[in-house]
Amino acid sequence: QAQLVESGGGLVRPGGSLRLSCAASEFTLEHYVVGWFRQAPGKEREGVSCITSFDGGAYYGDSVKGRFTISRDNAKNTVYLQMNSLKPEDTGVYYCAATLFTTTQTMCDQGIGTYWGQGTQVTVSS
Repeated sequence: QAQLVESGGGLVRPGGSLRLSCAASEFTLEHYVVGWFRQAPGKEREGVSCITSFDGGAYYGDSVKGRFTISRDNAKNTVYLQMNSLKPEDTGVYYCAATLFTTTQTMCDQGIGTYWGQGTQVTVSS
């Protein structure tokens, strides 16, 4: 069955880096708009970054601009989120999602997703 699987989370010190991966199975991720979302304890889910299906154009939430980079490797059916200069407030469960027929900003702002992964924990702490 079609699914998304995230990996790459972990514990990192402030200022450190992590790269998250979102791998799709049983469907071609290249055709989909893909987004990364996060949810911290006691907070609502937040759109972090979303990438288009055709030209790699990306949208970033204000809190991660200049620090995070989203990219896709269509040959590997995978989307990545490179996270640099991590801060304690970046802590949370990170989810990836995929959907069709929307813009990156709409997907990130409204949390739209046809397929969702199970999430990977990112903890930024000294």
